[in-house]
Amino acid sequence: MLNRSTLFLSLLVIAVLASCKKDGDDSLVTIPTGARLNVINATNDTLNYYLNGTRINNTSSLYPLGTSGYILSAVGENNYQFKKFRNAAALFSLPLALDSGRVYSLFVTGQSAESTILTADTLAPAVPDNLNRPRVRFVNTSPQAGNLDVLVGDTVNFKVRAFKSVSVFLPVNPGNKRVRIYKSGTGALLSDEIRVLNNSRVYTLFSKGTPGSAGNNAFATGLVINQ
Repeated sequence: MLNRSTLFLSLLVIAVLASCKKDGDDSLVTIPTGARLNVINATNDTLNYYLNGTRINNTSSLYPLGTSGYILSAVGENNYQFKKFRNAAALFSLPLALDSGRVYSLFVTGQSAESTILTADTLAPAVPDNLNRPRVRFVNTSPQAGNLDVLVGDTVNFKVRAFKSVSVFLPVNPGNKRVRIYKSGTGALLSDEIRVLNNSRVYTLFSKGTPGSAGNNAFATGLVINQ
C-alpha cells in the first residue's frame, strides 16, 4: 500500500513539474504581431508616406538618401501613398501585401509605383559566421545609370548590377572600406568613397542619381544599417 501511495505521489509530482515546464516554455514563445517595413528615399525629393491615409513617418520627413528604419506595419494587403514634403497632392499609391513576422525594405526611386523596389530582408546569415563580420549587399536604385560594378574593399565585388537588382548579403572584413562603383565593363569610375563597416552589422549600399549630372541629380550612394 505504501509503495502504491509513493508511486502515485511521484507520478503526480512529475506531472505537475512537466505542466509547469510546458507553461514556462509557452511564455517564451514570441508571436509576431505585424511586419516591419523600412522605406528608403532614393529620389531627389523630400517625401512623406501614408498607410491607408495615415502618415507613418511622423517624426521626420524622408530626405534624399534618408530611411525610415524598420517600422511596425499592418499585414495583408494595404494601400501606401507617397507625397512630396509640403505638398497635398499624391505622387502615387502603392498596394503592398506584407506577411506577419517578416521584415522588408521599400526603395523609392522615382515618382510612380513602377519605380519602387520591395525586398524581403533575411538578416540572419545563411551560414553562421563565428567572426561576426559585417555583411553588405548592393541595390541599384539609379534608373539612368545602367549596369554597375561595385567593389567593397578588395574582396567583395558585385558585378553587372542592373537597375532594380538586389544582391545577396556578403560578409566583409570590418573597418574603413574603400567603395568604388564603375560603369559595368568599363574603367569609368562613378563613385569612390570610404565607408566604415562594423562587426555584427548588416548593411545595404544603394545608388542614387545619374552619372555625369550635377546638383540634386548627381550620382551618389547611400548606406542603410539594416541591423
